[in-house]
Amino acid sequence: MKDFPWLTTLWLAPVIGAVVVLALPAAQRLLARWVALVVSIAVLAFAVVLAVRFEPGGEQYQFVEDHEWIPAFGAGYTVGVDGIALVLVLLTTALVPLLILAGWHDEREVGSGRRVSHTYVALTLLVEAMVLISFVSLDILLFYVFFEAMLIPMYFLIGGFGPRSANVELRQQRSRAAVKFLLYNLFGGLIMLAAVIGLYVVTARNGLGADSAGTFDFRTVVAAANSGQLGAAPAVLNALFLGFMFAFAVKAPLWPLHTWLPDAAVAATPSSAVLMMAVVDKVGTFGMLRYCLMLFPDASSTYAPLVITLAVIGIIYGALLAIGQTDVMRLIAYTSISHFGFIILGIFAMTSQGQTGATLYMVNHGISTAALFLIAGFLVSRRGTRLIADFGGVQKVAPVLAGSFFIAGLATLSLPGLAPFISEFLVLVGTFSRYQFAAVVATGALVLAALYVLWLYQRMMTGPVKEGNEHIYDLVPRELAVVVPLIAALLFFGVYPKPILDFINPAVSQTLTTIGKHDPEPAVPTLPEAGKAEHPGGVHK
Repeated sequence: MKDFPWLTTLWLAPVIGAVVVLALPAAQRLLARWVALVVSIAVLAFAVVLAVRFEPGGEQYQFVEDHEWIPAFGAGYTVGVDGIALVLVLLTTALVPLLILAGWHDEREVGSGRRVSHTYVALTLLVEAMVLISFVSLDILLFYVFFEAMLIPMYFLIGGFGPRSANVELRQQRSRAAVKFLLYNLFGGLIMLAAVIGLYVVTARNGLGADSAGTFDFRTVVAAANSGQLGAAPAVLNALFLGFMFAFAVKAPLWPLHTWLPDAAVAATPSSAVLMMAVVDKVGTFGMLRYCLMLFPDASSTYAPLVITLAVIGIIYGALLAIGQTDVMRLIAYTSISHFGFIILGIFAMTSQGQTGATLYMVNHGISTAALFLIAGFLVSRRGTRLIADFGGVQKVAPVLAGSFFIAGLATLSLPGLAPFISEFLVLVGTFSRYQFAAVVATGALVLAALYVLWLYQRMMTGPVKEGNEHIYDLVPRELAVVVPLIAALLFFGVYPKPILDFINPAVSQTLTTIGKHDPEPAVPTLPEAGKAEHPGGVHK
């Protein structure tokens, strides 16, 4: 099966599943959901097979498929996967079945149309497909097309399927949130398009493509960029870097380009909000790691202090605003802004520990945010309100729900023994070796995180049962089927992250080698070196 199109099958299966769902009769709502769930589980199983066949110590990009697409412009259908992309593929394919299951009855809230279930789950599968091809693309133009295309189904999931309400103002807020999401990301994408075209012109002028026509082949451009063959002035490469970085900073999101996220997260259903924050937004941080650093290594080094400053501001800013929220869903959305700051901090520290931690953080953030946001969504759907002040005493009437919320909250504040702790620790250690002040300031967010999580739990779950909360019921089997795997993953990878790190470490090493970056030398000599300095013979007495 050497020539089997593994990656094409991976992303094409959800597309076919979406088409099948839309082709089902309108009355078959339950069947539509089951078809979507089965397809998403099949895609997950296929991704696991890919992971088993992947060789961490082998070629940098594996399962490569290379076909002509637009030969006149040097664009090809070229896909391949490295260890960084693979763990994000696994995250995506693992979350989507859980999100479909979590949103099993969302159509009761999002509308009464005859095909609501069909459209809702079909759009979810389309988003999955577009995210997957973005992760595996090795052609810059191909990546850009799907980087932008995924905004369309996500826009409809936010604007067309948010919580139903008779309040006209709330419906208008949902529409505004969807439009804001689309405009921010489209604007960033247009800036990136200009950079993509500019990069193509640079490759054409240097004869990198067939017949010197230019190329969009990622590997070709990276090889030229890191061997000095692009031949463009530093000012031009800096401008191109900023074009790519701006689009990824909007998608990620990086402060101060983050303002669309809280509105969109609150407007969407919990499942769609998690799809956006835990899956779609990871394309932004992945793009920084793959495209910004590898295509523009010198420009990345030039702007690293600025990006790190913005990341640290985002870390503190997100945590502070989370503390002051009265809406539980908006609070969790602001924690994601803080967490994305940690991811970007690790990427631009340009150390092996920092980038390993950042990649691991992408995975762990996806798991912890999914757990916390979905459990909060289950609670909100029972009570009919998002206001923290309306809750209280939930642990007395729904102990399993409260307990799982507590574990997910502790993961969000990076408690040792839970998965996010390891990634956050690696990011901070990797950053400290090169940017000590930034790492020290970012560490302050740990205290703020403990404050917003524990205070949130105290207000919502402890104390006497407030009026209106006595009828809140505990997690049902369908909800447990969603929550238990997420909590189990947080616990398992909190004490044994090796299965993920085995994929990440070689890929990070290859990335740093490609861009010519090395870990800083220790400021203090190691013991053997110190001993040799004191005892030339190397013998300690």
